[in-house]
Formats: sequence, structure tokens, C-alpha cells
Amino acid sequence: MTRAADLAKLIAGGGSITVDDNSDNVTLTSTDADANAGPNLRMYRNSASPADVDRLGHITFDGRNDNSQDFTAAQIQVFTEDASDGTEDSSVTFTCINGGSANNAIQINPTETTFNESSVDRDFRVESDANTHALF
Repeated sequence: MTRAADLAKLIAGGGSITVDDNSDNVTLTSTDADANAGPNLRMYRNSASPADVDRLGHITFDGRNDNSQDFTAAQIQVFTEDASDGTEDSSVTFTCINGGSANNAIQINPTETTFNESSVDRDFRVESDANTHALF
């Protein structure tokens, strides 16, 4: 299938774009010269019945292991924690695989940010060029 045919299928309501090289699969280009942001990628969940803890978006990074099996290496997920009008809250979770198991590496909630929620053996470092108190 050609890239044009793949794109047409996506626009019509589903499908995938497949390439046989390591080129960019999708590029968003903005030629606007003003100071506003661009290009922009918008992921929009237009639910007829929004509720607390709805998953708004999910990005998955998949690959193959050395036994030709597919596995999910990392994920980014965004949730609506509170869907109440005027008091909306959201969260973002960054999940990665460690020793074959998925675990929450970083979770950003409305009132806290948690590193290593899954309690795996993972170091947390802050680098500095000469500051003795880079993080305190």
C-alpha cells in the first residue's frame, strides 16, 4: 500500500502508515511566521458522558525482542481525574518496562509528582557542573 493510500485510509477512519525504512513516518510542518506555537498536535476525546478517571490519550512505544515477540517498551497516558465543570483536574503517567514488567516511572497528579511509584530498583540523579546543592 502506498503512503497516499495509507493516509486516505487514516482520514476515512482508521488504519496505519507503514514504511520500509527509518524515515519520518509523519511530519507536521507550520510555515506561520508569528510568535504563536506551531505546529500543533491535538488529541481530543469528545465523550458524550465525560467522567472522572477517563483516559484522554495514550501513546504506546512498541518493539520486538530478540525472540521476535512484540512488547510494549513505554507508554504515556493522560487521564481526567475530575471532570467537574470549573474544577477539572488531570494526570499524566509515564510507564516503562524494567526486567520485563511495566511500571510507573513518573506520575504527575493534580497535587503531587511521584517518581518510581512501582518501587523498582531505579536510581534518581540530578547532575550539576559544580553546584554542591543542585537539588535541595
